[in-house]
Amino acid sequence: MKKMVLSILVKNTSGVLSRISGLFARRGYNIDSLTVSETENIKFSRMTIVVSGEDEVLEQIRKQVSKLVEVEELTVLKDGESVCRELILCKVAVGAESRQQVIAIADIFRAKIVDVSTDSLMIELTGNQAKLDAFVGLLEGFEIKELVRTGITGLTRGRADMLAGEFD
Repeated sequence: MKKMVLSILVKNTSGVLSRISGLFARRGYNIDSLTVSETENIKFSRMTIVVSGEDEVLEQIRKQVSKLVEVEELTVLKDGESVCRELILCKVAVGAESRQQVIAIADIFRAKIVDVSTDSLMIELTGNQAKLDAFVGLLEGFEIKELVRTGITGLTRGRADMLAGEFD
């Protein structure tokens, strides 16, 4: 099974998220990750959707999404041609003896300690999926009290701007 990352510029209107996610639900496609937010132009939002499947299924998804009225532009974010990142917040239980070990792991990954209490540390880390997976893997010997990941978001590299200046 392959993974495809779609960057979709959509009209910033109510119900657009529901209509796009509904397309996936109606056809039985699973969304691995979805992020959405307003862009530099308040008339538009950008969705980053990660899906998995065989080549034929992924192509069908791309074609069906691009036909939706609310979709202004659809780009497949390819390795090497785009930058994709994810954010993780992780609350780790620590005692006096383990606090420095957890801080050392966070330092190795250039993570930030964003909250400290007597019995836990909250760590913020941004990076690609492999980096975040490696970080969580190193924390396996510690008690992870809570963990949340944002899902992938990304843009194409360099001058490959999506619809640059067309919607001023």
